[in-house]
Amino acid sequence: MNETVSPAPYTQNRELSWLKFNERVLDEAADPNVPPLEQLKFVSIFTSNLDEFFMIRVGSLNDLTQVNAQAVDNKSGMTAAQQLAKIYAAVPALYKKKDDIYREVEKNLRKSGIYSLKTSELRGEERKYIERYFEDFILPVLSPQIVDTHHPFPHLQNKVLHIAALMKVKNDTVLGLIPVPQILPEIVMLPGEDVRFIRIEKILLEYAKDVFSMYKLLEKTALCVTRNADISPEDEGNDTDADFRTIMKKLLHKRKSMAVVRLETTEKLSRDFEQYLCEKLQTGPEQIFTLKSPIKMSYVYSLTEKIAPERRAPLVFGEFRPRRSPDIAPDERIIKQLQKKDVLFSYPYESMETFLQLIREAAYDPAVVSIKITIYRLATKARLVDYLCNAAENGKEVVVLIELRARFDEQHNIDWSERLEEAGCTVVYGIEGFKVHSKLCLITREDKFGLSYITQIGTGNYNEKTSELYADLSLVTRDPEIAADANEFFRNMLIANLHGNYQKLLVAPNAFKSKLMALIDEETAMGSAGRISMKLNSITDLDIIKKLRDASCAGVSVDLIVRGICCLLPGVPGNTENIRIISIVGRFLEHARIYSFGEGAGQKLYISSADLMTRNTQRRVEVACPVLDEELRCRINHMLEVEWTDNVKARALTSDGNYVKKDDNRPPIDSQQYFMEEATQRATVAQKPEKRLGPVMKKFSAFFFDAPRDKPAGSRIDN
Repeated sequence: MNETVSPAPYTQNRELSWLKFNERVLDEAADPNVPPLEQLKFVSIFTSNLDEFFMIRVGSLNDLTQVNAQAVDNKSGMTAAQQLAKIYAAVPALYKKKDDIYREVEKNLRKSGIYSLKTSELRGEERKYIERYFEDFILPVLSPQIVDTHHPFPHLQNKVLHIAALMKVKNDTVLGLIPVPQILPEIVMLPGEDVRFIRIEKILLEYAKDVFSMYKLLEKTALCVTRNADISPEDEGNDTDADFRTIMKKLLHKRKSMAVVRLETTEKLSRDFEQYLCEKLQTGPEQIFTLKSPIKMSYVYSLTEKIAPERRAPLVFGEFRPRRSPDIAPDERIIKQLQKKDVLFSYPYESMETFLQLIREAAYDPAVVSIKITIYRLATKARLVDYLCNAAENGKEVVVLIELRARFDEQHNIDWSERLEEAGCTVVYGIEGFKVHSKLCLITREDKFGLSYITQIGTGNYNEKTSELYADLSLVTRDPEIAADANEFFRNMLIANLHGNYQKLLVAPNAFKSKLMALIDEETAMGSAGRISMKLNSITDLDIIKKLRDASCAGVSVDLIVRGICCLLPGVPGNTENIRIISIVGRFLEHARIYSFGEGAGQKLYISSADLMTRNTQRRVEVACPVLDEELRCRINHMLEVEWTDNVKARALTSDGNYVKKDDNRPPIDSQQYFMEEATQRATVAQKPEKRLGPVMKKFSAFFFDAPRDKPAGSRIDN
């Protein structure tokens, strides 16, 4: 019997909302103000985003149709099968948009001497070069095969390109397959002054007739399957005595052979060819998508590096390097400074280097007795791990809670956990059934005055590479009550206790959601004097959505900056008329989570690692931390004000689920550009102590804002 859910008029399906988000990513590639190579990167980001969406979200819906076909989405009332149908119906339009934008970007790149070539465009010497390249480097590593009665249809690996050819031999039709070896480059650069290259699948399509020379080729295509990658350690049954790291290694192997959820091709298939592949891959024709743009686009990043710097400069964003925080003096020990004041780092505008140097300093500080940290994702090369290992080797207690289930970083984290253990760190993998997604670090010192603490709480990962690409906040505080909570948190994690009591930190899954809902209730009780402002990646939790709707109905002003999925619709009469929602997609990935209730002196302000998604509020270990220092609160409020005034990259969500460019009469304001210039100003002023930062900030802000700057912290800036 079908479960009946009547969706509220102010909610929408999360999967379709996500597709709208990825379309906004694609829109950046169409923006003429974005340099051509950066446009190409946005097409690539759109592509990799969609890959992950099919592997995880479509994969999980596919599983749900098998195990609980009657289950319905509580925001839209759709079953998993109905959601899949909507997804498969919506994606072709996105592919067409991608193809159209890619074609225009390619034209623009050609004007700058950068050519992605077809085989028909190869010049005489270039054709000879590719012929030799094929014979010398490609053909020797190929493993082509046919499919017939003696050659079974092979397993097509997830996200691996293949050349497929329907061929005739005598009176039989056979399939020929050429897996594209991983050791081959995605593009082959051609000799000469211009930047001219050809994608590897185009070469293989051209020479498929030579690989299968004894057959007559009827049609050919490059293709790529996407498989369900939504693995769950909890599904692995009775292996409870095995070390969790061993279980994860088995699961990563299993991911390679799961069901196909999508087939991408570069050529329109004949009816017979399509039916054949559907039968072999156990898919439907609605799961097949034909692209005129590249299926795989990770080559974009290597291409950029192959272009000489002087030619590359006008084709990419102007160089910006994260600035050193002006709140930390370079000629004084960081620990000593942090014992005197709280500091807020804003990535990528400020560098993560200061935090890394803090850990390095702690590793060699005789007074430091322990470093405790949670790790979710790290860079491929992570100095943080080096410094933690140094600390352990220097006799410090180092406790690392590393999440082995960080999706697509599982193998990296397994490797890091082994290295940390070898150095003498205490390594734990979290709590069964709950991912540990919090970003928390506690440094404990002991000197003649007793114990003291430095606590760091972040909205993003300790990843040195993404800290230059993701907009995140990192708070470092000396507050003793926050430190006591952090100590309690690590003790609880080590004994798998999810029900600890905390004075200031909000810790999911036990006390994060309930506290946020209570804070919303407090503002709701204030009616039109209430004020709620949040910045996050996604909002799907129906309980919180209903609370925000109730707040709106009570007259509370609710402003949300939601980059990605948003299941809450604003401006719905009688429901969400006092809710405004914008999304900002730009050069950097907006990743900070900020939760603000009230305004002025009574404002309660938190930063967190958690989005308002059910997975975060109920099935993950997350941490939200209050920002208590008045100067830092004003700084965060200033950030929110700037982002609300963005009319270049911001898009406003409408009551029908669409996003529109903000229409106002202000001068163009790109919030990310603003923060880059502001970081440069702050760093410059810090180098000139005779100048005060306040007047410079005031002058810089006045350049952008019509509104007066003397509003209280947390006050509203209208469009």
